[in-house]
Amino acid sequence: MIRVLLVDDERLVCAHLRAILSRAGDLEVVGEAYDGAEAVEACLRLTPDVVLMDIRMPGVDGLTAAERICGVPGAPKVIMLTTFDVDEYAVRALRAGAVGFLLKDTDPEDLIDIVRVGAEGHAIVSPALTRRLINAFAAAEPARDQARSLVAELTEREREVLTCLGQGLSNAQIGGRLFLSETTVKGHVSRLLAKLRCANRTQAALLAYDAGLVSR
Repeated sequence: MIRVLLVDDERLVCAHLRAILSRAGDLEVVGEAYDGAEAVEACLRLTPDVVLMDIRMPGVDGLTAAERICGVPGAPKVIMLTTFDVDEYAVRALRAGAVGFLLKDTDPEDLIDIVRVGAEGHAIVSPALTRRLINAFAAAEPARDQARSLVAELTEREREVLTCLGQGLSNAQIGGRLFLSETTVKGHVSRLLAKLRCANRTQAALLAYDAGLVSR
């Protein structure tokens, strides 16, 4: 059973999300919070597997809450909710450790699948949308020197895998390009995330752009 916490300052939105997720037998909504401060407290108390959280809320916003939640050992997977296709805070949310973000008008059946994917730690941002976000905001990020320093410590194979992550490739696609099995690729990705201190594949993809491994 995947335990889900809903966070939105609009109670109707929480009720709508709860109604959708309750259709799935493997998802359980364990609680609701209506601002970022409540969300942090609820995560500690309820220990959810996934947090669906609005970005824009009064008081402690979703972005600040995500940074606090993702910084705790054993943190749940955080999926940010937004009403905008490209939100000005999206890249910062991903860098904070959120596994992705989605639009509030997402199809109900897709939402159920997204929660399942997010619970497994997979990124929930399409490669095309990731590139658009990076094109819009990465140039303003003062992270290039740090990214290049981290990448300099990688092996040649690890740099190849990181480049593929930056291009939005799946494990199967990376295996096909580098002539590796999916199991081997999965091992490389796990070690790579640990070396780069990235919480997920999306953070690694952003780092690949910062380091100049992938062209915008």
